[in-house]
Amino acid sequence: MGAHLEHCRETSSCSLHRYGCRRWGAMLSPGDVCAIVPAYNEEKSIVSVVAELRLALPAAEVIVVSDGSTDQTAELALGAGAVVVSLPVNLGIGGAVQAGYRYALRSGFRIAVQVDGDGQHDPGELSRILDPIMSNEVDLVIGSRWLGRGDYVGSRARRIGMRVLTVLVRWRTGLWFTDTTSGFRAAGPRALAAFARSYPADYPEVEAIVIGARMGLRMMEVPVRMNARKYGRSTIGGWRSLYYMARVAMALVVGGASGAIGS
Repeated sequence: MGAHLEHCRETSSCSLHRYGCRRWGAMLSPGDVCAIVPAYNEEKSIVSVVAELRLALPAAEVIVVSDGSTDQTAELALGAGAVVVSLPVNLGIGGAVQAGYRYALRSGFRIAVQVDGDGQHDPGELSRILDPIMSNEVDLVIGSRWLGRGDYVGSRARRIGMRVLTVLVRWRTGLWFTDTTSGFRAAGPRALAAFARSYPADYPEVEAIVIGARMGLRMMEVPVRMNARKYGRSTIGGWRSLYYMARVAMALVVGGASGAIGS
């Protein structure tokens, strides 16, 4: 998968060069691919996120879903060239992501990449999650920070939690994923349509894998490099990580994805 990237200069200061050598770049045209960016009060990072995405995927439409933001996230994203879907109230990450998928489906996009609004997901890694979609190998690709690419190091508690979720997801689906909470994803036509219809409401990344397995989606994980969060703090940091683990573990144990938002 990565052979065509070997001759790319992997430098953060020259993004355009990094994307210019994609073997499928010429296959994309406006209306094929969109980037869904759920964002809640990300005014400090959203402009750079949109700019880097537009540079990485010139043919893609960047869709920022402002999830009831009370700062200038929506205005700044619009000024940076994104399409903005403004939700009147905060629905949470699941509602925001599904709003993006529904917009993408109604607008006729075939492929959607999902990128967080805090700058942690490196657009330089997009080809890694898009390659299997473009070659029709799978329907959903998840970028993992735990497969040896980059130098991301989480807390001990987070690493233990990820192992627990990995085991539970394996038990529920028969599939092995190392980074079940990663929101750095690419969805092909089948996954895009499926998630527009039904998507987990609360902390959805893990439960979306279960939904995908139930729907018969072909899924895989690829190694990616992720950045450290520059501004704000994670919504599942500190004591909230305990709630997150308990909530997701319970959902997986008692049936999984019971809180999905339907159409």
